[in-house]
Amino acid sequence: MSTRKTLKALAEARRGVLVPGAFNALSAKVIEDLGFEAIYVTGAGVTNMWFGLPDQAFMGLADIADHTARIRDAVELPLIVDADTGFGNALNTYHAVRTLERAGADCIQLEDQVSPKRCGHFNGKEVISTEEMLGKIKAAVDARRDPDTLILARTDACATQGFEAAVERAQRFGEAGADILFVEAVTTAEEIRALPRRLADRPQLMNMVIGGKTPIFSADELAGLGYGIVLYANAALQGAVAGMQKALTVLRETQRIDEDPTLVAPFAERQRLVRKHEWDALEQKYR
Repeated sequence: MSTRKTLKALAEARRGVLVPGAFNALSAKVIEDLGFEAIYVTGAGVTNMWFGLPDQAFMGLADIADHTARIRDAVELPLIVDADTGFGNALNTYHAVRTLERAGADCIQLEDQVSPKRCGHFNGKEVISTEEMLGKIKAAVDARRDPDTLILARTDACATQGFEAAVERAQRFGEAGADILFVEAVTTAEEIRALPRRLADRPQLMNMVIGGKTPIFSADELAGLGYGIVLYANAALQGAVAGMQKALTVLRETQRIDEDPTLVAPFAERQRLVRKHEWDALEQKYR
């Protein structure tokens, strides 16, 4: 089964499959190595880790396409790719879908924020009109060359127009052809429980942002409610930052670090993750 068909089956099973976010190829390999079933290529993560900037539309199409291609080469898991607002209007969205599909995306996420967008859990968001977003979704659906490529439509309307308006938008996004729906930054447990009932005709993604606006539910709880995907877009990023801070603080304070697995991944583990033994075997083969 192709990675696109696999991802579609995972979403449609509505069992709350846990999907961590990757910000580069090595983080994607760690996710795959730990047995997760799919990966989210996070725009916020790429922006934070690649540029050292906040998630406020500094990432461009070429940046996320390049990361997608590198991650696609590194892992075999299905990839959900964050395409922000489509990087412009409906025509730009069409081009973005073509570009990301070619780079290896199995599902492409589009959101309805005004450009320049910002993290869904920041204040100050604005959304475009429903009609404009419907045009983008229709363009995305038309642009995909493989009918198994999925379109994930996200609305940020909760923050500016309220929960009911966001639900109505999401319903219309599904009618326009979106395969998976994502209502971002809901703020109450009641809203989390209501969404799968209100949007029952499409699988849904729930975003668990560590320290964000949405109450944290376990994946099992969300599966019981009927969610297809449970996203932790930046758990790996926040864990990596904490790990770097811890190890480098010890280095600063003690002036040395030995191979302490409580501080750093061992040298051998690092080489295992990047499959050095396979490259060594290839080197011998081609001599």
